[in-house]
Amino acid sequence: MNNKPTSYQLSYWERESFFRGIDIAVIGSGIVGLSAALRLRELAPSARVAVLERGPLPLGASTRNAGFACYGSVSELLDDMDKQGEEAVWALVERRWRGLQRLRRRLGDERIRYEGLGGYELFRSEETELAARCAEAISRFNRQAQPITGLAETYRLANGRIGEFGLKNITQLIWNAGEGQIHTGEMAKALQEKALAAGVAIFHGLPVKALEEQPSGVEIHTDYGWSFRAGSALVATNGFARRLLPELSVQPARNQVLITAPLPQLPIRGCFHYDRGYYYFRNIDNRILLGGGRNLDEQGETTDEFGTTPLIRNALLRLLKEVVLPGREVAVDSWWSGILGVGSRKAPIIRQVSPHVVAAVRLGGMGVAIGTLVGEEGAEVVMGREGKV
Repeated sequence: MNNKPTSYQLSYWERESFFRGIDIAVIGSGIVGLSAALRLRELAPSARVAVLERGPLPLGASTRNAGFACYGSVSELLDDMDKQGEEAVWALVERRWRGLQRLRRRLGDERIRYEGLGGYELFRSEETELAARCAEAISRFNRQAQPITGLAETYRLANGRIGEFGLKNITQLIWNAGEGQIHTGEMAKALQEKALAAGVAIFHGLPVKALEEQPSGVEIHTDYGWSFRAGSALVATNGFARRLLPELSVQPARNQVLITAPLPQLPIRGCFHYDRGYYYFRNIDNRILLGGGRNLDEQGETTDEFGTTPLIRNALLRLLKEVVLPGREVAVDSWWSGILGVGSRKAPIIRQVSPHVVAAVRLGGMGVAIGTLVGEEGAEVVMGREGKV
């Protein structure tokens, strides 16, 4: 099947009314792109800002994730420290925390259905060594997290709640008091509404094929066979970024997700992490949303193609039936997937990549937390301020 868009040329009316005089084009309408567009309007109120999105909705992870307002479970942070050092990890935690606060302030907790129920990390009986290492790290982590979160006790053991949540085959729970959860569909709607109200133009269904540097700006080539000029472009396509900027150190990573049919008397409330954050589940509208498992096939899941696979579907179903909702008949309502942007380092890429093009990508699976901050910092780079790599 050929999914390539039909080629055609813009009419004079279309070019003059919609695509003439764009000062800054933001590519991608997810949390990063729309946050960038809003910040650009604040920094340059008279600039014409346009957001270009290839799908009818932001096509990546912003509306296809679990809605975790989280910044790092103990096992995930320990794993990251083994790879890139403690100082870098705490710096990233601080940026995630600041990003979450900016998102909440910009949109409001009620609008995005924020609930500060905390986050729980669970450990199974076969993970005795990892569980002990994480429990031992709690006091040290609380000391290091306190200046960031303002909480005297960010992490604590919560083994007494295992039975309350109805979990099975779990021997240890660690609670993170600073985490919460949001409704990412409502978040995306709120960002769109704010952007439109601020005078940002949003073009859905407009795939960008290439960016071509010009002396006075950037030529934006679309899959429809026509192009237009903008003064600058900000690429905020995260896991899809290398389609436009192949030199960037960012790779796509597919995450598969299921959601159950409504369940009566659901005991689970909060967001739950397992296996260094590779698996996650939460309550939403009397349902369980469960996803992850890409570490079972890292090579196969390093893709920007949507879809699900039997290997990971079966692993998620086993976790659902053996741990999350043991002994219950559970119907799966639907499956989907989202595309993350990851790399050898979890720190985002926010930098000028050519005279008129800026990248704000590689959210490392923490887009809800850090996306607002990444978008705003990307906007500041466009306006000539210093970015971060």
